[in-house]
Amino acid sequence: MTKGIVAEKTVIQDAKLFINGEYVDALSGETFDTINPATNKKLATVADGGKEDTKLAIDVAHQTFVSGVWSNMPVEERANILCKMADLIMKNVDKLAYVETLDVGKPIKESRGFDIPRAASNFRFFAEMAKYMVHEHYDMSKHMSYVQYAPAGVTSLIIPWNLPFMQMTWKASAALAAGNTVVVKPASYTPLSAVMLGEIANEAGLPPGVLNILTGPGSTVGTVMATHPSVRRISFVGESNTGKTVMRNAAEHLIPVSLELGGKSANIVFEDADLDEAVAGSIEAIYRNQGEICLAGSRILVQESIYDQFLDKFVTAVKKIKVGDPMDEATDMGALVSKGHLQSVDEYVQIGLKEGAKLAHGGKVIADLPDGNFYEPTVLYDVNNKMRVAQEEIFGPVPVIIRFKTEEEAIQIANDSIYGLAGVVWTNDLRRGQRVTSQVHSGLLWVNCWYVRDLRTPFGGTKASGIGREGGRHSFDFYTEAKTITIKK
Repeated sequence: MTKGIVAEKTVIQDAKLFINGEYVDALSGETFDTINPATNKKLATVADGGKEDTKLAIDVAHQTFVSGVWSNMPVEERANILCKMADLIMKNVDKLAYVETLDVGKPIKESRGFDIPRAASNFRFFAEMAKYMVHEHYDMSKHMSYVQYAPAGVTSLIIPWNLPFMQMTWKASAALAAGNTVVVKPASYTPLSAVMLGEIANEAGLPPGVLNILTGPGSTVGTVMATHPSVRRISFVGESNTGKTVMRNAAEHLIPVSLELGGKSANIVFEDADLDEAVAGSIEAIYRNQGEICLAGSRILVQESIYDQFLDKFVTAVKKIKVGDPMDEATDMGALVSKGHLQSVDEYVQIGLKEGAKLAHGGKVIADLPDGNFYEPTVLYDVNNKMRVAQEEIFGPVPVIIRFKTEEEAIQIANDSIYGLAGVVWTNDLRRGQRVTSQVHSGLLWVNCWYVRDLRTPFGGTKASGIGREGGRHSFDFYTEAKTITIKK
């Protein structure tokens, strides 16, 4: 391992539960360790929250909501506090990025250059938007009606391990801006950056009890967060089967849910595309964050007439990807989150080869980096869309390349999936781009680009990729209750 990894020489703060504005141990006193994916050595001790801790946090959030200290605070004052949180995130960007990279295994240049700044942007955006929400008014001859958007109440946010700080702030900033109190559960693999938001909240002046952060297993903490009768909204990001469980649990008390789930997105390259642009964009869309991203363009569909040319350019570019020390600014791809996930990714590659896929590059654990969970950027080609590697989410640096002949066939292949989160179309024919995107069954589609996010637009998927939309007014629609009030003149 190169000298850039300094986790063993740096004291990383142990993580406690954050309840009612204070850091506390779990009531049981139990803890677990979080592991550096690049070294598989302990990073920190983390409080192992349980059912009673979760009930306490939800009760605190409920009492705080009912008190009105946050829900009834003038929106301008709420916005000022949230903007202070954004400023403090950027003030601590280096520290947060460092912890994020150690805990997740992703390159420091992504944590510092994108994830943490985007987290600050989330707070600023929703803080400002809350001040300009449009309230509806309808006038009749003898009556008038208006619509009031009231905060929903206690909000449970269950966050995945792949982009923990950015995902948490994307959800929490909107829920808080709407006037709700929040209980957050980060993933047990990557809890450290999420817990740090409590200190930032206190320094910014967020009232105690408005934001609560729980670490612990989904089977206990997550289950209570999805079933407690005081909870009025649940936003979950993660794997599709777990999302179904959350939805079933929420049904007991008719708690509205927003689910951002898995993906197996089609990345369609037509013969009239700018080939160099398509190759570079496709590389970014599958190897960023080690491929551990639900939006990944993991099924690369290439038109037959340019298939060989694309494959040659793509593999040449993949060979230039630098894998290694996440703390090295030159690193393009870091470590996978855990040994178990590393094994899962490798098993999928072997399954693909047994199914008849061909290997153009990679396909192995990196022997030169034996201490961490490093996998070669891999390319499987001549894949049939019926293969498991084309249908199941690998969640790693493993694209499958599939050839197609016609536009109609590309659309058919793209839609032949249980998922419907995202998609990309590479073409210089604007009409074709519009035709194809209008027929691909996905919630997010890009033409000649990938992962360009305007926070005003809705974000979410179809089919097994989720339910609901967040972003802009859609977030406020979810995190508020619309109340119609009619008055006789």
